Amino acid sequence: MSSSPENAAPRAAEPLPAPAALRAQLPAGAAARRCVAEARGALRAALHGRDPQRMVAIAGPCSLHDAGSAFEFAERLRPLAQELRGELIVLMRAYIEKPRSTIGWKGLVSDPLLDGSCQMGLGLRRAREILLGIAARGVPCATEFVGTALPHYLGDLVSWAAIGARTSESQPHREMASGLEMPVGFKNATSGACGAALDATIAAAHPHSFLDIGADGVAAVLHTRGNRDTHIVLRGGSNGPNHDRASVAQAARRLARTRQAQRGAVRGVLVDCSHDNSRRDHRAQPGVCRELIAQIREGAPGLLGAMLESHLHPGRQRWTPGAPLRYGVSITDACIGFAETETLLRELAGAVRSRRQRRRPPASREQAA
Repeated sequence: MSSSPENAAPRAAEPLPAPAALRAQLPAGAAARRCVAEARGALRAALHGRDPQRMVAIAGPCSLHDAGSAFEFAERLRPLAQELRGELIVLMRAYIEKPRSTIGWKGLVSDPLLDGSCQMGLGLRRAREILLGIAARGVPCATEFVGTALPHYLGDLVSWAAIGARTSESQPHREMASGLEMPVGFKNATSGACGAALDATIAAAHPHSFLDIGADGVAAVLHTRGNRDTHIVLRGGSNGPNHDRASVAQAARRLARTRQAQRGAVRGVLVDCSHDNSRRDHRAQPGVCRELIAQIREGAPGLLGAMLESHLHPGRQRWTPGAPLRYGVSITDACIGFAETETLLRELAGAVRSRRQRRRPPASREQAA
């Protein structure tokens, strides 16, 4: 048998539309563009200290698998976000890719029909339709980019991006982040170590040149300016949670040292209340969030905000190709329900108001008169 490289080639190669073509077919309207831009600006102001008060709150499903529940979640989140906008910058978690430790459903882009057929051309279209629909409803989207080509197709609809625990150390993902036009959070490693995420904020802040595809879908060398709107995300690890006061403060101090060299984020620590911080038990997420709420009341100068894995209904359901699914229930990680999410966002906002009142200088006698 020949050992030529062709023997290692993929079984089949399916053409995809160029990013520019898909964007032209499904363009972002004025409302969606405004929503994305305003959220990016608000996030940058919070990161760099121009908005020292408001906290970032990201809440939404572990993964999106159908448009109906995604849009209902956005419609329920929007009035709450508007009500709390003086204290919170609220984004919807809208993950359309899923990194896997071994195997499993890889997300809406990879397998939109949930049947193992992996019709990725359809997945790209459905993902763009859903992100468009969420942003058009006035709710900014937060997602994790797993595939480095995805930002070319969907990046104009995303206000905040995560680079996951398995990819924060990846050079292609750091290069990709250096060219993203949005704030980016690098998660700590699955072990819990933060070194790779901290290094990633430095790497992404600098310009890079690398092989990728252009808007026309043709292979190209991309040249980036660097992205200084980066920070770290604490998600716990195999060595335990890291949402406690000491861990958050230590991460903020370490990030501050890198900030001196790269003029990076002033408030650069966002805490993921799920994953290893909740020991993968969705019922523990409220406790993690309330620990952060206590830290906010006490000051927590480096803390940027919190992320919740939340769906319309709590828990999760097993996904089996072709089997019927319960509406509004996660098919990946277990989530808290929307009612509990609303309670926690109100408590987060209350902590911000409490801290603001304590910091407010006392009125002078002239003001009191």
